[in-house]
Amino acid sequence: MSNVFDEFQWRGLVYDATEELPELLAREKVTAYIGFDPTSDSLQVGNLLALMGLARLQRFGHTPIALAGGGTGMIGDPSGKAQERQLLSREQVEANVEAIKVQMGRFLDFQVKGNPARILNNADWLMSISLIEFLRDIGKHFTVNYMMAKDSVKSRLEREEGISYTEFSYMLLQAYDFLHLFEHHGCKLQAGGSDQWGNITAGVELIRRMQGKRAYGLVYPLVTSAGGVKLGKTESGTVWLDPNRTSPYRFYQFWLNQDDADVINYLKYFTWLGKPEIEEIEHKVKEHPERREAQRTLAQEMTRIAHGEAALAGAEQASRVLFGGEIAGLSAGDIQDIFADVPSTRVPKQAFEAEGMDVVDLLQTVGLVRSKGEARRLIAGGGIYANNVRVGDESERVSLADAIDGQFLVLRKGKKTYHVVQVV
Repeated sequence: MSNVFDEFQWRGLVYDATEELPELLAREKVTAYIGFDPTSDSLQVGNLLALMGLARLQRFGHTPIALAGGGTGMIGDPSGKAQERQLLSREQVEANVEAIKVQMGRFLDFQVKGNPARILNNADWLMSISLIEFLRDIGKHFTVNYMMAKDSVKSRLEREEGISYTEFSYMLLQAYDFLHLFEHHGCKLQAGGSDQWGNITAGVELIRRMQGKRAYGLVYPLVTSAGGVKLGKTESGTVWLDPNRTSPYRFYQFWLNQDDADVINYLKYFTWLGKPEIEEIEHKVKEHPERREAQRTLAQEMTRIAHGEAALAGAEQASRVLFGGEIAGLSAGDIQDIFADVPSTRVPKQAFEAEGMDVVDLLQTVGLVRSKGEARRLIAGGGIYANNVRVGDESERVSLADAIDGQFLVLRKGKKTYHVVQVV
């Protein structure tokens, strides 16, 4: 693509944009920013569109600013929210900002010459401004009518609980952020999700009124599945970018399980794959959807971007375990993740000490077989596995040395019937 706006368009990422933005991005390199809400100590899958948007701008030579909302995070953005957010303390917000800075480093290049990415915290300027100064210099440029007409405010006013003055004022704070970045960092463009359109255009208007100059806005579509579910929300909870909150294996599985109706769009939205590669994958999906090649590619690309090659290799190894793959080298945490939905039995550590536990006794104890006779017949027929290694003799014994991290043993009957033994 000749410029980043064309790139955004073919990927389906342009929901709306201010006038003349395509011409601006075609003729000059600009500084652009996106804000991130520090309500948690980890970003999540729902933040990926914004992160990749900044990363794409950087690859096309523009300068990205990731703005952590250390100040606005203490107020709460009403956009897309049905009710008031719980306010966080300043200490909580600051700790969260520090945590998400690390995750942003996987997507943005802070060392590249010419247009290195920057992370700023709007607490640096918002926390020092006085209320009187803010109302006099900023508030006078906005009518209540203008603010009430914005969707983020209007939708809340229609609800019984309404909107507090605190969240009502959020729009002015975000507009002031844009003005500050325009004045101090030459930032001409703010991007974000489509629910941010009102806040972004408020900033564009403030810059026009106070500086007499032009600024620009771009919003991406809000990403939902074909079933209308917000991306990153699953039955088991939010999918986080912090590997301690969502393991690389779970992260990989999240993408692997995407619907056929969504997967091509997600390849466009979230990966670095180019148009020819994605079109080729799309053709293969139409020919052989049962192979789920697009899902596997999506899972690989996203895990590599978010967690790196080593984590991807571990996630793929863990995925193969369910189909009889190698267990050696996996941790107890990996086993818990992989076999979270598999029946398990707690067995006292003492049972495995000294000479270990007779494998036939173990199989019957955990209920994987109905009798010792069945256990012996299955072992003789090659149908019993411990840690995915075939048990070759009914006289074998299982010791603590066989337990993964001294905590887990994975038993299998046949090809698919697993049972986890937790050593306690």
